[in-house]
Order: sequence, then C-alpha cells, then structure tokens
Amino acid sequence: MTNLKVHAPAPADLDGDLASLRGDCARMAPHWTAPEKTAARPVPPSLIHGVSVPAASARLLEAMPDYGN
Repeated sequence: MTNLKVHAPAPADLDGDLASLRGDCARMAPHWTAPEKTAARPVPPSLIHGVSVPAASARLLEAMPDYGN
C-alpha cells in the first residue's frame, strides 16, 4: 500500500487574519518581478483595422449614455 500522507510546507490556516495574509504576501514578493515600465504611445487610427462589431452590440453601446448617445 502507498503512503498517502502529504506534509504541507506551512500549516493551513483557513481562518487566517490580515496579519497572516500580509506575512504570506511578504514571503512571496521576492518570487515576483515587475515588468519594466514603458511609456504607452497612442496608436494612430489608420493602424487600427480588422475589428468588427456585431450590429446588436453597436446598437447597445449607442443606446448607453456613458458612450455618447
């Protein structure tokens, strides 16, 4: 028979508090790197092509005041 016991690297605290969560995040932070920041440049409309919008979606957006009626 196979031994199916699994040992977690840290105790599983399902009811952890904020301090526990912050500690977990602090331990994981060195494992993640942020991408280099690059300045976003606007794209000229002449380069935007190949986008098709279904008529029903266009009508829906047209009817929404947030998108300009």
